[in-house]
Amino acid sequence: MSWVCALLPFAWAETGAAEVSVQDVSAVLSLKVPGNAAREYPLEFRKLQEGVYVGVPAERIPVMVGRQTVATETGLRVTVTLAAEENVYFNYGERVKTGFRHDDCLFYMPGFWYRRNLRSPEEAPSFYSSDSWIVREDRLSAPLTAAFDEKNGRSVSVVRIDSFESDALAARQEGEVILSGKTSIGYTGFLNEDGETSLAYGFPYREAPKSYVRKLTLAPAVEAYQLLRKGESVSLVWKLSERDAADFSECVRRTWEYSFDMFRPKPVDTAYTPEYVKKVLSGYFSGSYVSGTLNYYASPDMRVSACDSPEKAEVGFVGRTLLNAFNALEYAEQQNLPDMATQANSVFDSYLKNGFSQAGFFNEVVMCRSGVVEPVHSIRRQSEGAYAVLYYLDYEKRQGRRHPEWEKRVRAMLDMFLKLQGADGSFPRKFRDDFSVVDSTGGSTPSATLPLVMGYKYFKDKRYLKGAERTVDYLDREIISKADFFSSTLDANCEDKEASLYAATAVYYLALVSEGGKAARYVSLARDAAYFALSWYYVWDVPFAPGQMLGDIGLKTRGWGNVSVENNHIDVFVFDFADVLRWLAKSCGESRFADFAEVISTSMRQLLPREGFLCGVGKAGYYPEVVQHTHWDYGKGGKGYYNDIFAPGWTVASLWELFSPGRAERFLRK
Repeated sequence: MSWVCALLPFAWAETGAAEVSVQDVSAVLSLKVPGNAAREYPLEFRKLQEGVYVGVPAERIPVMVGRQTVATETGLRVTVTLAAEENVYFNYGERVKTGFRHDDCLFYMPGFWYRRNLRSPEEAPSFYSSDSWIVREDRLSAPLTAAFDEKNGRSVSVVRIDSFESDALAARQEGEVILSGKTSIGYTGFLNEDGETSLAYGFPYREAPKSYVRKLTLAPAVEAYQLLRKGESVSLVWKLSERDAADFSECVRRTWEYSFDMFRPKPVDTAYTPEYVKKVLSGYFSGSYVSGTLNYYASPDMRVSACDSPEKAEVGFVGRTLLNAFNALEYAEQQNLPDMATQANSVFDSYLKNGFSQAGFFNEVVMCRSGVVEPVHSIRRQSEGAYAVLYYLDYEKRQGRRHPEWEKRVRAMLDMFLKLQGADGSFPRKFRDDFSVVDSTGGSTPSATLPLVMGYKYFKDKRYLKGAERTVDYLDREIISKADFFSSTLDANCEDKEASLYAATAVYYLALVSEGGKAARYVSLARDAAYFALSWYYVWDVPFAPGQMLGDIGLKTRGWGNVSVENNHIDVFVFDFADVLRWLAKSCGESRFADFAEVISTSMRQLLPREGFLCGVGKAGYYPEVVQHTHWDYGKGGKGYYNDIFAPGWTVASLWELFSPGRAERFLRK
């Protein structure tokens, strides 16, 4: 019994220990000898004392396994201790039965999996490929999996607890791989076991039935093995919890609150003030400006290493050239930078002259040397362009300058928006100049809400307000109430962060011009959408391996948002969202919103490229876009690096709005 007693010092001395049944828990310890296939050793847990068990395999192995369970107010804390009697390479895993029928369940792995991922294509992780998935923890904004039983309104979750200080490289990325050192990254997920849902979790990481290596590219499963030397031990800690939830939205809300309270993300300590960030970012305005038939700020398809200026001009999405022009103009006049102001004005002048289609929509994407124009419009880019121009017009009017031709153009566009709007209040994702619909998906609808509300305020035209209200009726009925946020980004067709973020922002804009019962309704809707948006943002710091640049320069991932199921990287897409969170904090009395807004605000300053600290980017002020924080890439770089091309126009625009708080409120409540 001496070897068993040796495990007990590793048990957690936490009060409230209680007898916990382990009949629904199964565990397997896999051991690998280099050059040989791993062997699995199922474990039977035998009770030693109250809440303390020993894992016994069918045959003698050189590893002692102890398991302690402690009941706490927030769930069942599970501590597993492995102690090696000789050098071993190990992978440990557990499965816990939930008692839920798999067909009754929706699943939540924050920032990666929502419901059954049925908005995603079969080339990405989804139920189309399998109804059982386990993934490495750094894919997730919290290392957590929850299963929600729709039929009975119950949710069970498992979350990993660790200091998450290290990661290790592996020579291979599929099959059984031996790690080059110590990692903190395990795995989590859900399984269909004979029609019943089980939660699966373990350490080090595994991915099955497929790994996800780049956009729409599923790869073979992977199982990592870490060395545990003779005489060493490792303790692994998870917390299992169960909660009621009326629907999937409440499941996400309560689980996010639980995750936030578990990890308590703090603002990142940075010396960069918002004023300093803007000063550095303004270098992008000067460096990326291109003159020609269209004057614009270059963004799409730019090489990270060179930060050259390709010929592509893009109004919205990853270009955001008109919003950058407004930001540059406002900043230049504040700081007395006449050359920058001249350039910004020239962007608006050239778009007024040469930036519209025959019908009067923006030419969204233009190859300026060849003159080739993308013929298909998107409601998102059109809306982002109109949004920027309305801010510009309002600013100019306050300076005593009027632009009647621009006003005429924007009114005509908003009138066309009303014509384009569907009977259900939605907008098609993509369409042509003749109003024929290319993609009727309504996920991008909230992007149109913003300029409609702004147009109502600027032009005093209630038709635009009515159109905006109809968009939110659609959002309420088809997206928010169904907890089905999807396809707002234009380079993917799946569950994504921007759909919920845009929805929350759209409702916020309407709330700012509404009173009474309408305003109260909008607060409630914005709150529901905000929880889904928040669920994409990291509440923990992903570890990196030595040699992975992002880790070497000290990146903390808390406060950064994953992008979508298809595009599994983090970025700084926030725009108005911090203002939405602060507003909700006041409206709902929920301090977590304001607290996390501060985490976002501080964390997103970290990769500011400045002289002497370029963060892997070719020029100061060109803020990075594709920040690859997990084993995934667009085709270049991988974890700890960027893709080889990026679009810094939208990242600069997003951060500029983050550090221009209250902008929408000043516009809409003046």
